[in-house]
Amino acid sequence: MSVAVRTLTASISGAALALGLVVVPAQAAPSGPHAVVSTSGGTVTLAVTYGVRTVVQPSPVGITTERADLSQGLALAGKSKRAIFERYRTTSGKKLDRTVRATETTYRFKAGVNDLDLVVRESADGVAYRYELPQDTGAVTGEASAFVLPADSTAWLAKFRRDYENPFLQYRTGTAEQAEYMHPALFDVGGTHVLITESDVDGRYSGGHLRHAGGGKFQLKLWDEKVAVQGALRTPWRTMIVGSLATVTESTLVDDLAPASRIRDTSWIKPGPAIWTWLAGGRTAQQDLAKQKEFVDYAAARGWPYVTVDAGWYDDPNWRQTSFVPELVQYAKARRVGIHTWVRFSSVDTPEKRADYLPWLQKWGVQGLKIDFMDSDGQERYRWYDEILPETAKMHFLINFHGATLPHGIHRTWPHVMTTEAVHGAEKSSGLTTSHLTALPFTRNVVGGMDYTPGGFHRTRPNTDGGELALTVLYESGVQNLAGRPDSYDARPLARWYLEQAPTAWDETKLLSGRPTESVVMARRSDDRWFVGGAIAGEARTLDLPTLGKGRWLVEVVRDGAAGLVKETHVTDQKLTIPVAKDGGFVALVCRPVKDTCARPTYGLPSTTVVTTPEQVSVQPGQTFELSSTFTNTSAQPLYDVTFAPRVPSGWSTSAATRAFRVAPGESISGRWTVEVGANPVVGLTDVPAVAQFQPYRFSSSVEAEKAVRTHVWKPLPAGQVYVAGNDRSVEGRTLTTGGTRFGKGIGTTPADEVFELGTCTRFDATVGVDDEVDGRVDRAAGAGGSVTFVVVGDGRVLYESPLRKSVDPALAVSVDVSGVKSLTLRVTDGGDGTSLDNAVWGDARLTC
Repeated sequence: MSVAVRTLTASISGAALALGLVVVPAQAAPSGPHAVVSTSGGTVTLAVTYGVRTVVQPSPVGITTERADLSQGLALAGKSKRAIFERYRTTSGKKLDRTVRATETTYRFKAGVNDLDLVVRESADGVAYRYELPQDTGAVTGEASAFVLPADSTAWLAKFRRDYENPFLQYRTGTAEQAEYMHPALFDVGGTHVLITESDVDGRYSGGHLRHAGGGKFQLKLWDEKVAVQGALRTPWRTMIVGSLATVTESTLVDDLAPASRIRDTSWIKPGPAIWTWLAGGRTAQQDLAKQKEFVDYAAARGWPYVTVDAGWYDDPNWRQTSFVPELVQYAKARRVGIHTWVRFSSVDTPEKRADYLPWLQKWGVQGLKIDFMDSDGQERYRWYDEILPETAKMHFLINFHGATLPHGIHRTWPHVMTTEAVHGAEKSSGLTTSHLTALPFTRNVVGGMDYTPGGFHRTRPNTDGGELALTVLYESGVQNLAGRPDSYDARPLARWYLEQAPTAWDETKLLSGRPTESVVMARRSDDRWFVGGAIAGEARTLDLPTLGKGRWLVEVVRDGAAGLVKETHVTDQKLTIPVAKDGGFVALVCRPVKDTCARPTYGLPSTTVVTTPEQVSVQPGQTFELSSTFTNTSAQPLYDVTFAPRVPSGWSTSAATRAFRVAPGESISGRWTVEVGANPVVGLTDVPAVAQFQPYRFSSSVEAEKAVRTHVWKPLPAGQVYVAGNDRSVEGRTLTTGGTRFGKGIGTTPADEVFELGTCTRFDATVGVDDEVDGRVDRAAGAGGSVTFVVVGDGRVLYESPLRKSVDPALAVSVDVSGVKSLTLRVTDGGDGTSLDNAVWGDARLTC
């Protein structure tokens, strides 16, 4: 006997249940999404209706384990229902304050001696179900779960990749390739949209994706062939967001289904924009303190709270002792900017590694971690998430997961997770199309924060400047990592103006119009201002910007013009029609017309300059040098309580500071100081900045501006020894360092010969190795990342040849008898393998003469 059950109906009487019958009262079909659970011949299906239409056709449900097949032989044994009402607040997302209203129905099935509970939730924006196994039946070996969509519906799908970095394309559902596809998957069924994904996935289970079996049937496929289970089990929610495109796009169902926040005090979690320095400068910029300070200065001037330092900053295996990050953190803190750092998964994949690694970053004051290369939906990896999430919360790190799975409600449960990649994003060099860009607000970004990294105006892109600027509103991310270079923002002052205004956490989100792969217009509210983004794929056209409430509005529109971005201002109570360029877009800032602009002060650092002389000095321990500097207020506001003095390393000394109570706009103060080097300084290159500390507003906290003198510190040799003349710099212009040892003197070179004419000398000494600046740039497990040999040649005869030195090898002391040699050649070879990154160090190369 077949049984059909519509949840949200009158309670089933015991007699009707015993007969396998359900009586549905005659009434108009309900308007929202509803589940229809049916049994026939011992199998169970679930369909989803919306109004009078079935949008998800009867689809199999069930689960198999090592000791039970709970996908067949099922008999309905009972049903219960409860109302769900919750309120919670998030730290980021489409809206901060959430209200959950749902009906949860539990269907109890028997399969022999085993029980299976099918728990179904219905809410205004969708239907979700999960399995609960009250008894231990061993490891899960699979699910019967599938989703059958009408073959003539339209689908927007992305082929499965372990890092979710594939573009979304449009298909006809029934004829889509029989392949594996990622969550989420979006379908248009006669004007009703269904987005399929999952929620509440953690280490008790495995992540899943979809496999098209043909004809519109999408089977759930778990990452693991066997999911370990001990005791009772509650699986993740199989989640279907259902309704209009606006319902789908604005839905918070994935978060609503997730467990409540596990962080009691969230006051330290602060979303906001960041300058992401990878696309702005590549690996070289991640290893350059001076360049990172420039990014910090630019963020500080904009009022942007973060700078993200990406891969490469800790390539030196001795990074705990040699990294510039502690100095950068302190520099940034003095300018009201927090530092986030990239972290490789393999550095934190075990409790032991995390216990060694994370406390260093916490001690330094790093505020956020971008953790990369998890690349798995396996149960083992989810258990890793379960471990690192409470650890990083306790340490007050904001988190950005890259090379990661989708957010499955993680922003609710762990609100310090600001964003997750899992997207074919801006750092891709191929496969980016405006069709994909206009699909993302309806697909990937529906389920949680998305680190697409917009704003790379200097990059080759498929869209216009207006289209790229629109992405910063269209794409929600708790920390919006802006990918542009400062000069690219300065070349587009209207884009910079808008980015300075835009927050990254929202009180409300509205889809105003659009269709995936074609166009999108979205409005997000922060307090009493609306931020609007619109973008198209394809030929130029117009887009409508409707009013966002009754009455008159001030609307400031930035869009593509003939010669760049242009700004238009309107005061209106009517919709606006905005011309959009081919593959272009627009943004708008909308507020009530109480002033002539919706823009507000950003409270970025006031504009100042510091000029310091000399630019560089070369000194030895105990010596002194003179430093002169001028601090000028180039802003339009006075500065207060100014203290101006050099900041010297520990053990060094300097003369008294220069002070001023008030420095008016255009005014300057100057100082001249004597700096004495310490008796036992760190050798190599050290910056000694002249630092102006001041209050940008009366009674505000102090901030800083500075300009440094590059000091080259080196130690003298004993009588009878002389340094070989060298550049005293690494190939990339840094302190010579190999094996964690710094050198004040020496030669930094790629494979080459350096020739010296000698007088009467008897011995050559040096410490050699591959420079630490290249460690870790390629596969260190393969021993790559730099491989050289060092050869000492006297008058054409080889006096010494080192073993092959790799970037992972310790420094090697070399001592060679050069008695009678007139011409000395110091040779570096590529080690015979032609590998790049052969940055070599002759540290403290010296002669005894």
